[in-house]
Amino acid sequence: MATEKEIVVSGIRPTGYLHLGNYFGAIRNYIRMQEEFNCYFFVADWHSLTTHPDPKDLPGNVMRVLAENIASGLDPEKVSLYVQSDVPEISELYLLMNMLAYVGELEKVPTFKDKVRLQPQNVNAGLLTYPVLMSVDILIQRAVKVPVGKDQGQHLEMARNFAQRFNHRYGDLFPEPEAFNYGDSLVRIPSLDGAGKMSKSENELATLYLADEDDKILNKIKKAKTDTGSGEPGSPVPDSVQNLLDLMKLVSAADVVSFYEESWKNTGSIRFGDMKKQLGEDMVKFISPIRERSKELQRDTDYLKKIMKAGAEKARANAAQTLQQAKKLIGINYY
Repeated sequence: MATEKEIVVSGIRPTGYLHLGNYFGAIRNYIRMQEEFNCYFFVADWHSLTTHPDPKDLPGNVMRVLAENIASGLDPEKVSLYVQSDVPEISELYLLMNMLAYVGELEKVPTFKDKVRLQPQNVNAGLLTYPVLMSVDILIQRAVKVPVGKDQGQHLEMARNFAQRFNHRYGDLFPEPEAFNYGDSLVRIPSLDGAGKMSKSENELATLYLADEDDKILNKIKKAKTDTGSGEPGSPVPDSVQNLLDLMKLVSAADVVSFYEESWKNTGSIRFGDMKKQLGEDMVKFISPIRERSKELQRDTDYLKKIMKAGAEKARANAAQTLQQAKKLIGINYY
């Protein structure tokens, strides 16, 4: 008898455009996970409401995120792709789990402190209880593995805490989810301006988006920060040069990367015009098929809605079982 696959849950907010960091930091792992696990991947539209997106933009953003994920390689036949708000059971368990959350602990969450500092005019209750909703997204599917970045480690720890609290108070129901990634493929994608990693919201000119047109990709790479170096053979590789080499390793042939690494090692310099031209061409070859497939999918809204509906039905079936058991354990089942 075949053993059941372990459940994996992950979500992405429908804000901003997906970029190279999203692909190599998350989506590439999702593509691998869909072969090995029972995957629930969702678009976190409720989470996005904490920053009050324009209602006229939200539907298009949700469709685009779905399209970009499918275009990148997620197979709707192998994973449950759904929108958070299509699974109302999440909101009911969120209400119940808020009874186990304490204001003091929520106020200490670093991301909440950051939001308070960055948007003091919009400190809403949704921001405060964001970790509770994030925990419920995971727990309601009884996930055992969650692919998270380093910046989300505390939120996952809170999900484990809520699982423990519920299980201790009412009875065993929730597994304690563990952080999971393929350790050999965790990649940090450097920003083209040398300031940290690529981001949806920081410097658009320093980020390569999966929706970027060819000329935009070439232009961004052409303007990427470089350091001319000392001209001394064997001198240390400056961060800006290493950033370009790291990007090359993602999309260029191994011998191309070796050529530029050896050039620096032997001469302490690189012909950056040639290097950027090569990197630009290779990046266009990588991004353009994803971009064009995504455009095609976004035009076929009927297909995307069909995917959303099928994913929601599967996610709801599993979530409804969990919610029913939770309510029974709490004692709020009267019929």
